[in-house]
Amino acid sequence: MSQEILSKLSTAHIDKISLSGNEPDWLKNYRRNSLIIYDDLPIETSPLYNKYTDAKKMDPAKVSLSTTTTETIPAFLQKRLGELENEICIIQIGTNIHRINLPDELKSKGLVISSISDAIQNNFELVKNALEASNSNDDKFTALNNAAFNSGIFIHIPRNFILDKPIYFLTCLSEDGHSTISRNIIFADESSKSILVQELYSANIQTQQAYIELMNTNVAANAQLDVTTLQMMDQHAVTFSTKRIDLGQDAKVNWYSGLFGSMLSRYKIEYFLNGTGASSNDSEVIFGNNEQSFDIQTNVNHESPSTEGRVVEKSILRNKSKSLFKGMIRIKENATKSNSFLSGRSILLDPDAKSSSIPGLEIFTNDVKATHSASVAQIDEEQLFYLKTRCLSHEEAERTIVEGFLEPLSRKMSFQVRAWIAYLIESKWDNRELTINTDEELAKFVEIEETRYDENSEVEQHYKYR
Repeated sequence: MSQEILSKLSTAHIDKISLSGNEPDWLKNYRRNSLIIYDDLPIETSPLYNKYTDAKKMDPAKVSLSTTTTETIPAFLQKRLGELENEICIIQIGTNIHRINLPDELKSKGLVISSISDAIQNNFELVKNALEASNSNDDKFTALNNAAFNSGIFIHIPRNFILDKPIYFLTCLSEDGHSTISRNIIFADESSKSILVQELYSANIQTQQAYIELMNTNVAANAQLDVTTLQMMDQHAVTFSTKRIDLGQDAKVNWYSGLFGSMLSRYKIEYFLNGTGASSNDSEVIFGNNEQSFDIQTNVNHESPSTEGRVVEKSILRNKSKSLFKGMIRIKENATKSNSFLSGRSILLDPDAKSSSIPGLEIFTNDVKATHSASVAQIDEEQLFYLKTRCLSHEEAERTIVEGFLEPLSRKMSFQVRAWIAYLIESKWDNRELTINTDEELAKFVEIEETRYDENSEVEQHYKYR
């Protein structure tokens, strides 16, 4: 077992990771070149972003790395793992793949779910293409992951494959205090349709433990992919996640993010709409309290004509928590008739909460639609007063206003995702442990949501009782 502190990361540790995974020479060289770039790059390349970012809160001298970590399952996770026992899933504890549930019927149809180390051996070309798609020069933490990833998952959804049930990939940091650098790769082949749910957890470790992720997602022509990311880590942990999503002709992706845990969450998401007719829909919900900090960057790159992009980020901030939203729409010379929308909005529940939004547009052609907006506001005292005159307590009134704030965004989500996020907000508001709801309780939420948002129910009832 090789251990290292992030601030002292060296070629020797990189070589030990390669040796433990029996990696080919091209990957060893790829890692070494990325390490050189990592050492040279600043945390933020933009002076404007550098002014606002809290990324320096992660102390490299406190982040411990290891080629192997303990396989012990934290007690708080046992119940959730029991719920996933009969689901399609891959479970990662620290750097170890704890379990993969993949029915033989789906395996025979070409669905692949594996660790990244197995994929390097068995799906060489796809992995190499994904690695080469991430340019280490773009970002310091992209370079770090390319150099030192010690774990990860690989999912390949075959051509024309339609899967109605979700694929769950759950990651929990190990209880030994070591951090995880995860390289995740997802391929949705042509005309496929699937749903993925990513869950991120960590135990209550009194040291700074990091989850550093780089995810490449490729959605081929006519494919549809729905992804939900729920980050529920302990507030002693830090999360650095970089995601790149490439879409082919008429491909569609819906990405829903619920960020609730971690002392520091730095998320960078890049959409590349490469094929004509491609579309992306990104919805992000952030709920911060105490001294949490959320640093979010979402970019939509229109590379081809008639592409559509939509980004909506909403933050709810209590106590001394902070959020920074950096968004950019880029419409290239060839991307005529594209349509893009970018919005970052925050509601502050306490005087010490703080939020900054920096949306931007770069448009290099004509005949397009592109809009962006940002707003940061304290909670409306008149709204509070009105609700309190209706016999609601101050806290109940705040929660009602927050529900209304999220309502337009939640309408874009499925009933299940909406129910998960509502339950996590309720749990965090009441200072309960953050975890996805049990199936039985979730069903109650879904039943309420289905009734509440059934726009045809009034008409149906009218005819029923005539």
